[in-house]
Amino acid sequence: MAKLRAPDGCPWDREQTFDSIKRHTLEETYEVMEAIEDRDWPALCEELGDLLLQPVFYSQMASEEGLFAVEDSLRSINEKLIRRHPHIFGDVVADTADAVLTNWDAIKKQEKAEKGATPAGLLDGIAKTLPALLEAKEISRRAGKAGFDWENAAQVVEKLHEELGELERAENADEREGEIGDLFFVLVNLARFYKVDPEQALRRTNVKFKKRFAYMETRLAAEGRAVTGTPVAELETYWQEAKKNT
Repeated sequence: MAKLRAPDGCPWDREQTFDSIKRHTLEETYEVMEAIEDRDWPALCEELGDLLLQPVFYSQMASEEGLFAVEDSLRSINEKLIRRHPHIFGDVVADTADAVLTNWDAIKKQEKAEKGATPAGLLDGIAKTLPALLEAKEISRRAGKAGFDWENAAQVVEKLHEELGELERAENADEREGEIGDLFFVLVNLARFYKVDPEQALRRTNVKFKKRFAYMETRLAAEGRAVTGTPVAELETYWQEAKKNT
């Protein structure tokens, strides 16, 4: 990367900035996720290499500006892993994943205090660029840890029905948007109670739907037909067939 960014290096690489590379980081992350979901291990091997290029690229640009080097980033994460795992590298006891997360949050809070960071609200510090579903997951997790939570999943399901009723009573587009947002947020909380990752759950459903839809397209194409123009009742028959075969 140092060679590519050198004066006699690659014109494209030399033109890149922290901001111009951001979108590539996001793209490579999603390609890694796709390879994992497809269980395509050769693709995952390749995509991980592409993803690893991103911190190398950022670090090289930072090094050129005298900010830090890649070694500094690696040293930082090594120190953080040791510091935030006192139950492994120290004498703290944490026998469950929940206990580990509690310790992690406490240590993180202490680190910020030592840096002189102003105490923030419990929901501050959540990355603004997170997809809405992941942001909702983190918001609900933090609020729950603070004690603002339902007692059990049954209460969340009850809230879900309540929100559905409010959606049915919504009178305009703005109200319906708000109520659908509330529905999503309750579903994220329900996923938390069931210890399900909502992002992964939705991605899994997306993949499943695409496979079943492709099955319908293939079956209809074999008959010289297409999904468009086929009656919904008939499509439902093919859909049920797809559910059994995919």
